[in-house]
Amino acid sequence: MGQYGKSEDGSLPSYLDDDTVPKGSKTATFAAATFHINNPRWEGVPFVLKCGKALDQQKVEIRIQFKDMGNNLFQKEVARNELVIRVQPEEAVYLKMTQKLPGLGMETVRSELDLSYASRFTNLSVPDAYENLILDAIMGEQSNFVRSDELDEAWRIFTPVLHKIDRGQVPVEVYPYGSRGPKQLAEFVAQFGFERGSLSYSWPETSQTTASASAAAAAAASDSKL
Repeated sequence: MGQYGKSEDGSLPSYLDDDTVPKGSKTATFAAATFHINNPRWEGVPFVLKCGKALDQQKVEIRIQFKDMGNNLFQKEVARNELVIRVQPEEAVYLKMTQKLPGLGMETVRSELDLSYASRFTNLSVPDAYENLILDAIMGEQSNFVRSDELDEAWRIFTPVLHKIDRGQVPVEVYPYGSRGPKQLAEFVAQFGFERGSLSYSWPETSQTTASASAAAAAAASDSKL
């Protein structure tokens, strides 16, 4: 658990700088937890949940990371493939993967199979999340709302945690405003097998971008020969 402090350059305030927040408050503005589902289908699959305020990005997404391959034909270090479901903003579903660049070489690049709603459904207006929920509430549609038994189960799981927080048994780490969260976060998710990846990646990366980079490299090599 964490609470945001001032940004690293000091330009953005901390949570405790708010006049409405009690002095010395331990209220958390960030939480990360890992859950497991006790059935054969999901045995051994960790579900890492993270949420927080004043982070580097404001987004909601589901990220499914696939395991490493036993061996690799092209190079030793290859980032893991991921299926990403971007809920908001810029709704999208994309499969992030490593592929061989077309041609005679053996160079690889990070790419994706991409379904971005903004580019695919240009003639339609995609409503915001709360627009859908308000309309559902008016129409009596309950499919996007939590059922009572699910709510009971959530309280069963979280109530003991909330009691520990109230007793001060769960430390609240300070993290800079505009960061990814507490510095312990990377170590926390790593223990469950998740890898953030050290290879550079930009989404979406087009063939034109890759071609420009390849052309620049070829030009540099040609200049060195001359």
